[in-house]
Amino acid sequence: MSVEHVERLRVAWVDTDAGGRIHFSNAFRWAEVAEVGLVRDVLSIEEWGDFPRKHVHAEFLKVLRFEDEIEVRLRVDRLGTTSITYAWTISKDGEPYVRGGHTVVHVDADGRPTPLPDRIRVALSG
Repeated sequence: MSVEHVERLRVAWVDTDAGGRIHFSNAFRWAEVAEVGLVRDVLSIEEWGDFPRKHVHAEFLKVLRFEDEIEVRLRVDRLGTTSITYAWTISKDGEPYVRGGHTVVHVDADGRPTPLPDRIRVALSG
């Protein structure tokens, strides 16, 4: 079973464009909010500074608008040697509106990939 976290949010005015629809970039911000929530649940947040993004993607299925109540469900999809891949869905009323994922890489002080620490691997293995 993979480790999962759910955040419940509301689309704010600042999250929208002039037409009242979400700006695409907010899907990634909301996924990051869920990622930090997952880290708070299973790790110490101090361990989370050295994980820059390597890859992000999203598929926008339906339009979200100002004041929509949403659920962001993020799970660990894959643990690599140096990376973690998350899969996430942003839903409204139980229906998926955005599906996406992102991969983060654990790096050392010089920005070079380095193996995930065992304590992180164990915590995220479920």
